[in-house]
Amino acid sequence: MLYVDSLLCTPLERETPSHRPALEALAAGGVGCVTVTVGFWEDATESMDQLVKWRYMAEDNADLVEIAFTAADIRRIADSGRCAIVLGFQNVSFLQGRLGYVELFARMGTRVGQLTYNIQSDIGGSCYEPSDSGLTRYGKYVVREMNRCGMVIDLSHVGNTTTLDAIEHSLDPVAITHSNPSTLAAHPRNKPDEVLDALRDRGGMIGLSVYRNLVGEYTTAQKWSELVAWTVDRMGIEHVGIGTDFDQTGGMPYLEWMRQGRWAREIQYGAGSKTNSGPQEGSGWFDDPTQFPNAEACLRDRGFDEREVALIMGENWLDFYGRTFKEL
Repeated sequence: MLYVDSLLCTPLERETPSHRPALEALAAGGVGCVTVTVGFWEDATESMDQLVKWRYMAEDNADLVEIAFTAADIRRIADSGRCAIVLGFQNVSFLQGRLGYVELFARMGTRVGQLTYNIQSDIGGSCYEPSDSGLTRYGKYVVREMNRCGMVIDLSHVGNTTTLDAIEHSLDPVAITHSNPSTLAAHPRNKPDEVLDALRDRGGMIGLSVYRNLVGEYTTAQKWSELVAWTVDRMGIEHVGIGTDFDQTGGMPYLEWMRQGRWAREIQYGAGSKTNSGPQEGSGWFDDPTQFPNAEACLRDRGFDEREVALIMGENWLDFYGRTFKEL
């Protein structure tokens, strides 16, 4: 069974405190592929520095992980008993308004780019803005250039109007790598039915999250599998995977950078709130990569058959990557 996590939010190291997912946790959970978060607010130079760090990490731990550039790479690495690392950014601030940087970052190994993060940008609107501008003229050029270069368009933190514009404008299927249906769990980061329908109709994928702030009442294995089943009924089995959003316990400086970068002086809470501002407690059943088998078990308990479980746990993502990743 291939396990794929379409969004991991934390740095990976070989030896870390027990509360932070270490490289060994991926192996212990049998995870075959993760899309990591290389950066949030970094400019082009800082983003290249981050890519270097991830490359060094993979080289230093080649017995456990390898960076993947194609869907075939993912399968080969997973079959070897290791975890394939897909390099992704939760913002395209690395472009610095330069369309030509899309190809440069694609050639450096970037395979996933989220169009906006937690604020309005020159690309389009964020899910947290009171008014969504939609995809800008520059944003439309970026979308088509990402298509050409085989960089997956991620819309997880993107405003709904900009999301719908991007789905419509993209020539290739797009992804929402770590989110849930807002019909079940009302939150600005979750997606309404019209977005899920548009994503489905254009061949896209959603990675359902277990991040505590995004699951609403669906915190237990039984309830979360209900959320999965509802999404499958809405979108179809081939459009649904897992994007955990593990793990926002990299320490408060990391969390603060993630939430506000350099754009705000006042405290920003991201998906949290003033009364719920720190790293989130886990669910108890699916808190880190070692517990991926628990997700498989809960899907079986819900009544999904062998093929359906395999699709949700990873094969859908592998098929999607095969349709969207391109080598330049």
